[in-house]
Amino acid sequence: MATVATSDVSTKDQLSLAYTPGVAEVCEAIAADPTMSRHYTWVPNTVAIVTDGTAVLGLGDIGPDAAMPVMEGKAVLFKQFGGVDGVPICLATTDVEEIIETVVRLAPSFGGINLEDISAPRCFEIEDRLKAALDIPVFHDDQHGTAVVTLAALVNALRLTGRTAESTRVVISGAGAAGVAIAKILLAAGVKDIAVTDRKGVVSSDRTDLTPSKKALAELTADQCGRRGTLAEAFDGADVYIGVSGGTVPEEVVATMAEDAIIFAMANPNPEVHPDVAHRHARIVATGRSDFPNQINNVLAFPGIFRGAFDVHASAITESMKVAAADALAALVGDDLAEDFVIPSPFDPRVGPAVAAAVAEAARRDGVART
Repeated sequence: MATVATSDVSTKDQLSLAYTPGVAEVCEAIAADPTMSRHYTWVPNTVAIVTDGTAVLGLGDIGPDAAMPVMEGKAVLFKQFGGVDGVPICLATTDVEEIIETVVRLAPSFGGINLEDISAPRCFEIEDRLKAALDIPVFHDDQHGTAVVTLAALVNALRLTGRTAESTRVVISGAGAAGVAIAKILLAAGVKDIAVTDRKGVVSSDRTDLTPSKKALAELTADQCGRRGTLAEAFDGADVYIGVSGGTVPEEVVATMAEDAIIFAMANPNPEVHPDVAHRHARIVATGRSDFPNQINNVLAFPGIFRGAFDVHASAITESMKVAAADALAALVGDDLAEDFVIPSPFDPRVGPAVAAAVAEAARRDGVART
């Protein structure tokens, strides 16, 4: 990574324009009308990539210093696939109040905040409170980026297997950041029968060990469809399995799924159900890995989502903007839809622009666009 100027500064006149005295005119214009920063600074095209290093990839709590390579990589992807400038910010605190206060104080320098690799359940409170405090997009990619791409792949998988969202039974293993967001976006897309599981089984309100976030999740999912019990009991007859938990699902449990089952086993580097096993019992299989077909990869979502939000100076990223992004991704597969092709490649040049356009239009419909 490097910071690169967008205009030349090699003459006296250019220096006077870029710095002093010329820059003072821009400062005065923004002081008189702060919205001018959208036109005369890099702020509206720049996202802060913020982490505390507590949930980095599959490595866990490795701290802010060790998290920096991932945040740098994220910034590179923002630029490559969305034309968005990203600044990695690794915070030397895990305290919720300190993280929120720090990000709020930094916010004037950025057009949006991308929260990254912050452990659950703290990440939920941090995101919710930052959304309430700021008038710029706040997006936790581990939650929502994963959810958008999962929904896009599922839309096409349901189409291929002749299912409707309303009639599909889904099991999600993992009640952390990604599992919660996936459940919510599937509900928004019309799926009604969802059971989310953790290490102790289905997250339902008859359990006495639920955290507040899991209690709220239970009320939205298992409580609505009467699901209870173990992971194996949830699997029996399920149409779709979505894994965002790690661990391994025994093959005898996988074998109890419905005919033409759909399995998205997304743990890295070891999927919850190895594709070789999954293919014996499912029609469509996806993972989070690049060496198997149907990779559920967040890079399909977050650059285009921020690009679209920035293009209309959106004040937030709404649920319908995320669903619109998923629908745009799904539509790119088109007539090429097949068991091994339910989601486009990150290198498809149509991805970023299509997602950005869909997100910008949804922002206008939701009334969060400012241009």
